[in-house]
Amino acid sequence: MIDTAGVRRRGKVNETVEKFSVIKTLQAIEDSNVVILLLDAQDGITEQDAHLAGHILEAGRALVVGVNKWDAAEAERRAEVKRDLDRKLGFLAFARQHYISARDGRGVDALMRSVDEAYAAAMARLPTPRLTRTLQLAVERQQPPRAGTVRPKMRYAHQGGVNPPLVIVHGSALGRVPDSYRRYLERFFAEVFQLRGTPLRIQFKTGVNPYADSTARR
Repeated sequence: MIDTAGVRRRGKVNETVEKFSVIKTLQAIEDSNVVILLLDAQDGITEQDAHLAGHILEAGRALVVGVNKWDAAEAERRAEVKRDLDRKLGFLAFARQHYISARDGRGVDALMRSVDEAYAAAMARLPTPRLTRTLQLAVERQQPPRAGTVRPKMRYAHQGGVNPPLVIVHGSALGRVPDSYRRYLERFFAEVFQLRGTPLRIQFKTGVNPYADSTARR
């Protein structure tokens, strides 16, 4: 477990020390399997919190959000924090949120259980036949939009990696699939496979299906 010094608002500490702290925090994120993004309920959700959350997502790390000092926050502040979690950190909807008191240990056990859940999701092995069936179901429910006279065709999917899970989709004209449809597929796969606490990546490729024979036999 890596405990970073945290990233504080500018002006509160020496600039050189702060830059070193940020660098060490970003390195810790890259080296980790699961990140706990610890927020301060009394300070609210800051711009720096949002930037750090964006880096965690970009790095593809599994994530649990902890809001500390919850017992010390007034009711109005609690409501504001919950609104800001949806408004400023809505892109972290895949991560579980816990309201805790680290000093008293309140809520920490549940948070650590979510860490285990997020790690399991990040390392999950997804069988090719089920991935392909899930892809077919997703396309049945919502087809990719046409690009001019061409509609992209998605034929099969297989896993390309873990931490975060990578699903490679094969077909034709997939270079024309918009980002909005990619996000739809990411949400769909994550829901079907119950991957809570980790982002999931979709990669499109065009080529011959090497799994055609084995998939048919199964």
